[in-house]
Amino acid sequence: MSAPLNPPSLAEAVNAKGFSHAAGFRIVAVAPGNAEVALARRPDLVQFFGHFHGGVITALADQAAGVAVTSSLPAGRIGVTVEIKVNFLSPADGTELVARAKTLKMSGSIGVATVEVFSKDGATETLCAFCTATMRALDLPAEFR
Repeated sequence: MSAPLNPPSLAEAVNAKGFSHAAGFRIVAVAPGNAEVALARRPDLVQFFGHFHGGVITALADQAAGVAVTSSLPAGRIGVTVEIKVNFLSPADGTELVARAKTLKMSGSIGVATVEVFSKDGATETLCAFCTATMRALDLPAEFR
């Protein structure tokens, strides 16, 4: 019998503090090994051409990967980034970014996730970035247990 996994509510609790909260990341969906995180366009999140800044896209992908890996971990553990790689595929000029992450493999305390980041404008989505992230499972701080 395996240990119970982290509840989806953990993602909301972690997202409610610090950079994720300040940036405006919004948890859309969480299921074991999967996550969807969105971010609405704001003037302070774009670069000089008016597209979402690459650092913002990377941060959103990182958050989605962390939520996906954490959601597949036993209760009381959290995935933190060891390595992240992002390929930018097209300008992100929509009204919202949506990052969809999937845990590919968990092996001991190391997990690997992929993330597709879409620039969304109404019903139209354009793949703007692809990410791979390696996460390490650590014990959750006491305030989140």
